[in-house]
Amino acid sequence: MSSLNPKTHFTAFRELVALLTRHRQLTWEMTRREVRDRYVGQVLGTLWAIVHPLILMIVYVFLFVVVLGQKLQGLPGLENARGDFTTYLLSGLVPWICLQDAMNRGCGAITSNANLVKQVVFPIEILPVKTVIASLIGLGVSLAFLTAYVLLRQGSVPWTFVLLPLLLFLQTLGMIGIGYFLAAVAPYFRDIKDFILAFGFVGLYLTPIVYLPRQVPGMFRPILHWNPFSYMVWSYQDAICFGAITRPYAWVVFTLLCLGGFYLGYRMFRKLKPMFGNVL
Repeated sequence: MSSLNPKTHFTAFRELVALLTRHRQLTWEMTRREVRDRYVGQVLGTLWAIVHPLILMIVYVFLFVVVLGQKLQGLPGLENARGDFTTYLLSGLVPWICLQDAMNRGCGAITSNANLVKQVVFPIEILPVKTVIASLIGLGVSLAFLTAYVLLRQGSVPWTFVLLPLLLFLQTLGMIGIGYFLAAVAPYFRDIKDFILAFGFVGLYLTPIVYLPRQVPGMFRPILHWNPFSYMVWSYQDAICFGAITRPYAWVVFTLLCLGGFYLGYRMFRKLKPMFGNVL
């Protein structure tokens, strides 16, 4: 079970850090190009990378505070939470949107850069990483907005906010692993991007983001535990909404999933890398 061996994770992580350090300027420039190309030709340009998540957060706050605020008070499962339902919703939605964006971008990391992949000297390992870094911009903006909302709503933030850097680090590792996996598979299975788009829509409702687990009928609740992304959402909800570690097992499972996903995704990418030029 090499995927559970901490030494293998450290070795893979060390390899990637060494590669990104050696090519840090190239990685940064590729990330800037990733963001710039997404909004090329638009009036606001790269400012949309900040404006878009802000607009999304404002819409959700308006909907759940102004429109549905009274109806959502006292929901079962939020009795011991420091935050309201809006905080609960956003604390799960923010990392989910970032994950979905990174997965969508990861599908095209290799296929949309065929000219670079065919260059023998180009370090293609940075292509999936730069898509993840680009996705983190929106996550940072959304988390800053959510922190401001919690401060305005509660007057302070819970002590568990100090755990957010750990969650961000783990999620980044997990997204890099998923990005490597999707980037490696996409040249051989081009339909995967459509599966990921469909999963992004369906997965939102299979994960406890827009509802509380207690609202799910008992016979369907095991689905939440079979869904690996539930553990990410539960960890963020503990840190931001509940202000306490209400599900210690979720933190453990989330950590193991991120480490295992990073290692397996990176290794698969390295294994399939020599054949990319033949299928592009």
